[in-house]
Amino acid sequence: MAACLRAKCAAGGHDLPKFRMCYGSEFISREMDLWAYQRGVTLDFSRPGKPTENAFIEAFNSKLRSECLNAHWFLSLQDACEKLEDWRRYYNEERPHSAIGNIPPIMLAISAGDTSPPDPSKAKDSRPKRPNDG
Repeated sequence: MAACLRAKCAAGGHDLPKFRMCYGSEFISREMDLWAYQRGVTLDFSRPGKPTENAFIEAFNSKLRSECLNAHWFLSLQDACEKLEDWRRYYNEERPHSAIGNIPPIMLAISAGDTSPPDPSKAKDSRPKRPNDG
């Protein structure tokens, strides 16, 4: 995780004063702590047993785990970075999200300056049709 954050920050010059995260095993390590300390980033952990403190990240972590981490074998750090980047692109650019009218998040970013979700009736629903859907 720290290696991926290091690469992302180096590429984009991000300045993160605070990084909110859960106590998942993938986020607790000396390397992650060192990475944050060297950059003056505060690691803001949600309290154990209190997933509702950060429900959005809990929902995202669940999707990341089930759709990516549990679905792949990572043969090397490079392989992991490539597979995670592919999934990130899929998640943001292709995968429909029910919270925003079953469109991918990229559609919000490219919608002619609108600041609210697009009209769901105009969005293409990419979910497979079930026999009783009509």
